Amino acid sequence: MSKTILVTGGAGYIGSHACKALAKAGYEPVAYDNLVYGHRESVKWGPLIEGDLADRTLLAETICRYNIAAVIHFAAYAYVGESVEKPEKYFQNNVVNSFGLMEVLQQTGVKSIVFSSTCATYGLPEQMPIREETPQKPVNPYGETKLMIEKALYWFGVAHGLKYVALRYFNAAGADPDGEIGECHDPETHLIPLILDAAMGRRAQIDVFGTDYPTPDGSAVRDYIHVQDLAEAHVRALNYLELGGESVALNLGTGIGHSVRETIEAARRITGRPIHARETARRAGDPPVLVADATRARETLGWTPQLASLDRIIGTAWDWHQKVHAQGAKGAGH
Repeated sequence: MSKTILVTGGAGYIGSHACKALAKAGYEPVAYDNLVYGHRESVKWGPLIEGDLADRTLLAETICRYNIAAVIHFAAYAYVGESVEKPEKYFQNNVVNSFGLMEVLQQTGVKSIVFSSTCATYGLPEQMPIREETPQKPVNPYGETKLMIEKALYWFGVAHGLKYVALRYFNAAGADPDGEIGECHDPETHLIPLILDAAMGRRAQIDVFGTDYPTPDGSAVRDYIHVQDLAEAHVRALNYLELGGESVALNLGTGIGHSVRETIEAARRITGRPIHARETARRAGDPPVLVADATRARETLGWTPQLASLDRIIGTAWDWHQKVHAQGAKGAGH
């Protein structure tokens, strides 16, 4: 069996880390990316095919040319706020183009896919921690598009024998501990890099959206998962499918929540720099707490986060932040 894996969105933040993990595990990753948000310099462990997910002909040619055994599908727009303002953009790219990818897989005989899903499919869950059985009720188009693909994968499996693992991430964070790749979005919306920008003086302050949540310190609580641990989960999901595993959806998180205030304080300690925090109103649709129950991922994939501590996550992100801004270079975006 071929060990060559097509990685859509392979020049992105999580995609590039997955490519490194694949190469380390003995696979050849072929990154397929239109470079709208990804970065050419982040593709270091295999070839880059510069192409759009909408280009079914190029997708089919790439799969045949490289004798692709399976696909890891990251390529998607992932800005929640933008998805509310421009739902048509998200449904076209995340849904229609993913349907096209699935049709190409059917035509070319590829039977395995690992899908980058999200905890945003759960919406505003009433109980914590979140299990896979928690009702999926998205509150924004981004989460809705990911849920639609999960459902489509299920029915493609019924009709065409496509096997899948849908990985529902919680808050991806951190950077490659070796310093080769990291997180650099434009625009940046993730909390930890925004905090580190404030530590570097690249922004005046970090905004704390909501201080009256029913949490220990009043700020929202999130489950941060190191990007390298996420990458490792994708490799294990691929192995699981290779060994004949049945299609499944799995949460990826640490099971530990950290508040916005706690995260800012940890960054102050790790960077040794003052970080001004400005309290402001809640954002519409922000849940008070999002924490994963990742028991099923541990049982199914034998996966346990190795870089789970908040200090480790922020520490690797800080190392990358300092390096990339010192060089005036760009890192990877997803």
